[in-house]
Amino acid sequence: MGLELYVDLLSQPCRAVYIFAKKNGIPFQLHTVELLKGQHMTQEFSNISVLQKVPVLKDGDFVLTESSAILIYLSSKYKVADHWYPADPQTRARVHEYLGWHSDNIRGTFGVLLWALVVGPLMGARVPDEKVERNEAQMNQALQWLQDKFLGDKAFLTGQQVTLADLMALEELMQPAAVGFDLFKRHPRLAAWRGRVEAFVGAELWQEAHGDILTIQDKAGKKALPVPAPEVKQRLLVRLTKIP
Repeated sequence: MGLELYVDLLSQPCRAVYIFAKKNGIPFQLHTVELLKGQHMTQEFSNISVLQKVPVLKDGDFVLTESSAILIYLSSKYKVADHWYPADPQTRARVHEYLGWHSDNIRGTFGVLLWALVVGPLMGARVPDEKVERNEAQMNQALQWLQDKFLGDKAFLTGQQVTLADLMALEELMQPAAVGFDLFKRHPRLAAWRGRVEAFVGAELWQEAHGDILTIQDKAGKKALPVPAPEVKQRLLVRLTKIP
């Protein structure tokens, strides 16, 4: 069997992997794992990944988790255009520099509004206002660092061409946009960067990858989202309590 990808396009790391594979014409069999329905907690999925997280790549007997590792693997195996994961050691180091910073400063920070406005209410839970306000301050600080440290006066985060870093970063920043929060009003250089990345991906693929996340608030308002099963709800509630 060929390459298989297990994803939920509500998840920002999953979208990064999905867009990358589709944009580069990498053939794969898609398996949708719906997180709100708890499909990641089934025994069947646990047999594939004991971590019970998406995305997951399965290439024959080789199973790989973590979006950044999957993107690097795909870049290397399928010999995609060099700009994605540059061969030049210094440029490649810049990609790794960003990915390391991303895990501590971007990942997890930009999904809080979605949890506060969609996931929490879906379960009858509420994120305290002070946490939401604190998160907005954290997002603004992270955006300033992203603009000043990584983007600077370049077209993209590590240079003049798009890389894995740009895809990973922008997918995280799409989470607040899904609930109508304008991240970029104070950061025009980042707004221009976002436009360049979207244009590079292409309108059709962009819409295909983001259709679910950009309609999630509307679906929540119409009560068209699945109500999490008890075991899923318990895990989600624990995650809500961990919002700083």
